[in-house]
Formats: sequence, structure tokens, C-alpha cells
Amino acid sequence: MKMGLYLKNRQPTVYQTFFNAINTNHLSHAYLLIGEQGTPLLESAIFFAKSLVCRNPRPLACEECLTCLRIDEGNYADLIIIDGAQKSIKKDDVHAIEERFETSAVESKGKMIYIINHIENMTSEAINSLLKFLEEPSENIYAFLTCENESRVLPTIISRSQTLHFKSLDKNIVKDAAINLGAEKIDAELLCNFYNNENIIMQKIEDSDYLNAKESLLNTISALNTNNREAIVKIHLNVLPKLKSKEAMRYYLDMLSIFFQDLLNITIGRPILLSTQLNNLQILKSKLFHIQESLITIMTSRSQIDMNINLGLLLDHIINYIVEGDEKNGN
Repeated sequence: MKMGLYLKNRQPTVYQTFFNAINTNHLSHAYLLIGEQGTPLLESAIFFAKSLVCRNPRPLACEECLTCLRIDEGNYADLIIIDGAQKSIKKDDVHAIEERFETSAVESKGKMIYIINHIENMTSEAINSLLKFLEEPSENIYAFLTCENESRVLPTIISRSQTLHFKSLDKNIVKDAAINLGAEKIDAELLCNFYNNENIIMQKIEDSDYLNAKESLLNTISALNTNNREAIVKIHLNVLPKLKSKEAMRYYLDMLSIFFQDLLNITIGRPILLSTQLNNLQILKSKLFHIQESLITIMTSRSQIDMNINLGLLLDHIINYIVEGDEKNGN
């Protein structure tokens, strides 16, 4: 994906702001990129980093020169990327940046750059270390920080950075663009809720965690169409074995939340997101009698995934609530 074209066409304000800064040589030493889940913040940060050292800037990165390609390959000595998407960012991670940048730049451009993805996932000790590092930036050191939850970012970090807000894109636009690129409609409908760019959707379609979660979702819907006792058995046989990783469970619960939100939507006559599941939605809106409560249970259970709770027990709790709640209503 050419990030320059994406930013220019989909995020023109962000694009023009950075374009003007680099064109007039009025760069900030720290940028904070903020956008909703699924926005390509890390990819954008890498593009901006390329723009600072590109051999053939226009004035932003050409994305084709040897320097840009080396950054894509993770082979540029003066760029450090710390990704908090999968794990917490600790104090030692920040110290590693400080120690590396205490020495002179290795590359000919003389600029040293670090990217911290998902700074909302930093420990308090790491945040304190980062603040000290941001307070007195060296002339040739630049930072790109990203987050999806601005409310979890300290005001002191925001005040030391120039903020670039990425706008939310209409999910239908992203969905239709993904379908035009060859995505199956159900994949486009599901993944446009997670990713704000059709090219990322195309990359995620083959992700094993997503595929296992999607299969689990469809098996759950199929099971709920049977009687309640049979539903529990089918989910144990056809869903639980697929959800081995925390990431697969996150996908699954998020998609199950989308399905139950659509159950609420169709009940009150609002538009639905999952048109491929219209028939199932129409059947289950009459079969399930405590949809809103089930949705709340699914959403609250989602927050417990990182608390070392057994995933099988967590799924049992959710499904038993959905099914047994209906039995209490005489279903």
C-alpha cells in the first residue's frame, strides 16, 4: 500500500499538515498520531519517518528509493520502532532508545527517529522515562507516537507533541473498496469494523486468528439456530477448539458483539452492518429474548481476556448466559 496516496486521498488534513512542515523546514520533534481502531497509524508513522530521510523526497517520501525500501525491510540503522500492539511497552524499551541515540547517527542523513506504536499501552515507568526524553529533544532526534485512545494519553505527552488527528472513514466506503479489491462480502463487512483501510483488510483476510474467529462466529450463529441444549454442545465442539489464542478470542468477541448489535438494530428497525447474515438475524431476533443483556455480557467479557482468565471458561460463561437467559424466558 502506498501510504502517500492513502494520506493524500483519505487523510488530506494530516497529509497537508506534514507536507507543509517538511516543505518549510518547520518540523516538530515529536508527533502524536491519533485515530480510531483500524486506522493505519503505524504505517503512517513509518511513512513520515521515511519522508525525513528519503533520497528523492517530493517533498514527502517517494517510497521507492533505496532508503525507503531499507526502512520497509527494517534495515535502517537510525530508525527504532517499538510496537505496543501486542505487549506492554516498558521502561527498558524507552531506555534502549535513549542509549542508542546517545551516540551519533550512523546514516548519512544524520537524523535519528523513533516510533512508539500504541503509547496508551506504556507502563507508568515507561511514560515517565519518555517524558524526560521528550522534554529536551536533541536537534536531530524525531519521534512519532501513535494511539487509538487519546483519553489514556497524559496531557504532558500531548503538550510536548504536535497532534495529528486521523478522521474516521465511513465503514461502507471501506467495505465497498475492499470488495472491489476482491474481498468476499462477509470478510469486508466484518473487517471494516476493525480496519479503516481496504488494503489492510486485504492483508488480514488470510490471518489465521481472523479466520478461526470468523469460522467460530458462523458456527456460533448456526448453533444458536438450534435448540438451546444442542447449541451448547455444538459450540463446545465447533467453536472452543478454534479459539486457542487471545487474539482469536478478541476477534471472535468483537465480531459476536457486532452480530448482537445488529440483532438490536433489526429489532428496532435500524440499518444493519452484516447484510450477509440477514436471514440469521431475522430468525434469532425472535428466538433470543435478552439481546441487549447478552451484548453487555459479551462486551464486558472482552475486557477480561488479558486477565489470565481461562478462555474456555470465559466462552462458557458467555454462551451459557445467552442460552440460559432464554430458558428463563421460557424459550
